[in-house]
Amino acid sequence: MGDGAPASGMSRKALAYWPLAVFVVAADFVTKSLAVSYLEPAHIAHPLLGTIVQLTLTYNPGTAFGIEVGRGLAARGVLVAVVLIALVVLYGMYRRAAASDVWLATALGLVSGGALGNLIDRLRSARGVVDFIDVRFGTWHFWTFNVADAGVSVGAILLAIVLWHHDKTRAAGRT
Repeated sequence: MGDGAPASGMSRKALAYWPLAVFVVAADFVTKSLAVSYLEPAHIAHPLLGTIVQLTLTYNPGTAFGIEVGRGLAARGVLVAVVLIALVVLYGMYRRAAASDVWLATALGLVSGGALGNLIDRLRSARGVVDFIDVRFGTWHFWTFNVADAGVSVGAILLAIVLWHHDKTRAAGRT
């Protein structure tokens, strides 16, 4: 099959995107459920790797990095709408990607899975998104995050690299 589709009939991009997006959503849901069950009450650090990585339950009603966008149903509705629009855009990018573009599909799967994981949290609870991975190096404190955030962050970095490489390849083809 010269179209990038293995014998299973699914394209290579589908084999990268769908399992990865589903894995991120599932891993995020399970780890957040465990965090809520075992780390209550909130804001008490539980060392995992000494003081460098701790598990600390927090709820983030805002956006990435704890940026506050307001409280209440209206602010929550705006955040939900923005994430839904982003998911539509990401899926459109996936659909337009070449059937063999595994790296682009991987990046989009990570970002989509992470966005959907945090969207599920936002829809389930007015308290906000569950965060629990707490990283510190001496006096420096990284923001507390979750599996979905890691998927979005790693996926966004990979997406930037892939798109930069695509642009570079396209530009080289024009000269």
